[in-house]
Amino acid sequence: MTVQEIKEIMLTVPMIPDMELAVTKTVESLSRFIPFTGDQVDEVKHAIIEACMNAFEHSRSADCRILLVFKVGPCKLTVEIVDHGKGFDPALVEDPKIENKLFKNVRKRGWGLKLMKHLMDEVDIVSNRNGTVVRMVKYADAYRKEALNESV
Repeated sequence: MTVQEIKEIMLTVPMIPDMELAVTKTVESLSRFIPFTGDQVDEVKHAIIEACMNAFEHSRSADCRILLVFKVGPCKLTVEIVDHGKGFDPALVEDPKIENKLFKNVRKRGWGLKLMKHLMDEVDIVSNRNGTVVRMVKYADAYRKEALNESV
């Protein structure tokens, strides 16, 4: 099977503990079709875990499911994480500051969006009262510079 034969994979996942880890198996399988390094595969997996956990914890989706759409290209992977929850305004999410997280009784969480943006080459979030779509793209190292220059 070639990358031309596999263009899109859709996966519906229930919002239950550890399902975000099960999703990473799909990334591992798809990485055979894209010339990703081991580090790049791990970065994609970590970003997807963060996106899934955010949807699980914050969406308040009535159907308690998320849809993941994986789009495979010869030099990139695009992943969309879709929930049908209450939505949010990404512009209102504050960037976490490490100096504010060092004290004992301070919530240590809240790094998900920042991590996703750091780990992936592109992250776009569209959200409204009908749900949220997080679209993330990772380019293979050999094509990354060229692809990022084209998208500017």
